[in-house]
Amino acid sequence: QVQLLESGGGLVQAGGSLRLSCAASVSIFSITSMAWYRQASGKQRELVAYIHNTGTTNYADSVKGRFTISRDIAKQTVYLQMTSLKPEDTAVYYCNGIQLGEYYWGQGTQVTVSS
Repeated sequence: QVQLLESGGGLVQAGGSLRLSCAASVSIFSITSMAWYRQASGKQRELVAYIHNTGTTNYADSVKGRFTISRDIAKQTVYLQMTSLKPEDTAVYYCNGIQLGEYYWGQGTQVTVSS
């Protein structure tokens, strides 16, 4: 069983930055991949970025060049550094982990970008 706890959301003006954190209850090396998803009001949840346990990363086109996913293995934590934020980035952001074919989710953290 993997538990994920997000933190770092909040209200920020357009053009600003935020860093989200996702702390895992197990070594992130044991998790095949970790990702950040987001869900805006009235929309489907979408993949924002992921990092494989090999270190490979990938991003949604809408955030390339603005968001960076990274990890601190010792702290069992994955981060999402968000810069040049836009109002359309407003959403609940969820941390996701896949281990042995099972999907695990955090409770979500709200990010609101004001114009």
